[in-house]
Amino acid sequence: MNAIPKAEYGERIAKFQANIRAAGLDAVLAHSNEADFANVRYLSEYWPTFESAGVFVPAKGKPVLIIGPESEAYAQGRSLIPDIAMMVEYRESADPEYPGIPVADYARVAKMAMGNRPLKKLGLVGFSIMPLPVYFSLQREFPGTELVKADDTLVSLRINKSANEVKLMKKAYQISEQAIDAILGEIKPGMTELQVIGIAQREIYKNGGEYEGHALYCFCGPGTKHAISRPTHNKIKRNEVIQLNIGARVGGYSSSVGVPCSIGKLPPRKRRLVEFGLEAHLKTYELMRGGKDAASVVREYEAFVEQRGFRQNMLYGPCHGIGMMEVERPWLESTSAYTLQENMMFQVDTFFQGEDFGLRWENGVRVTKTGVERLSKKFQRMVEL
Repeated sequence: MNAIPKAEYGERIAKFQANIRAAGLDAVLAHSNEADFANVRYLSEYWPTFESAGVFVPAKGKPVLIIGPESEAYAQGRSLIPDIAMMVEYRESADPEYPGIPVADYARVAKMAMGNRPLKKLGLVGFSIMPLPVYFSLQREFPGTELVKADDTLVSLRINKSANEVKLMKKAYQISEQAIDAILGEIKPGMTELQVIGIAQREIYKNGGEYEGHALYCFCGPGTKHAISRPTHNKIKRNEVIQLNIGARVGGYSSSVGVPCSIGKLPPRKRRLVEFGLEAHLKTYELMRGGKDAASVVREYEAFVEQRGFRQNMLYGPCHGIGMMEVERPWLESTSAYTLQENMMFQVDTFFQGEDFGLRWENGVRVTKTGVERLSKKFQRMVEL
């Protein structure tokens, strides 16, 4: 079954409440929206659509799912948290007024979760995506309550993946490979980038994915230089770098497989950078293992790139966390102040660019005591069709 077992959600709430107490908080409000759904879905399995959502979790007591006024039946059918409150602060961005629909306020939500216990210190999770209507309402309704940024109370739980989470991510990577296989079998000069992505979407849903893991990429030619972009009506050409980044989502968990390929031979200068990108990508695997200082991985990777003479071609690197979101904490950066731990999951993200093109090798890994387990192995080679 492509889902986290119900019992594991109960364990997550219990661990989260322990972190809330350890942080000296009376409760935490975790926020999510349709695009960045992870905090709420991690705690409840509820996945907001159009509207946003929150979970109010007391240090002691029972959590409450907060939804917008249109989602009551949907939430009742999906949420593993039985107590649900509707609030206008979580409505869709068109700001409908919903006359005649009874809605709650934060005071009622706090009473549902905490009874009559005082709320002196409230942690906020999802701080970077929390909208002003939510924040202003909290200030207005709880004037004597201290509001504290508290993302670490939940992020610390999401960083190390359980066996069930690993299983879902492996399935997501398998589906991504199937989608790329289909693309390589069907892609032709003259197709648009969007038509290529249509092949991937078909395969993701056909093979058990619940959604794309991220905005799917297919770029050809100069567009491959874009680190972040979207596919267009640009047509596929021979003897050009074609960049594929395909990710499926299974049971809430994302994947991404990045492969530069071509139809026909690449010019030598382009092939050289693509081949070095793969070499640097594989080098990153060698540098990672449980117990190693994260910043040292970055320093060793950058020194390798510098030594080989490609530092000017590197935008960033080499890894970021992956899980429910295709990009999530932690990042591997030269300023990182943590050690790699077993069952951390990273997206090894190797991006280089030349004057008029770019390339990206991407794959997920699970950190082990002695190295990493690759979540996809199939396309770790030059692909010239």
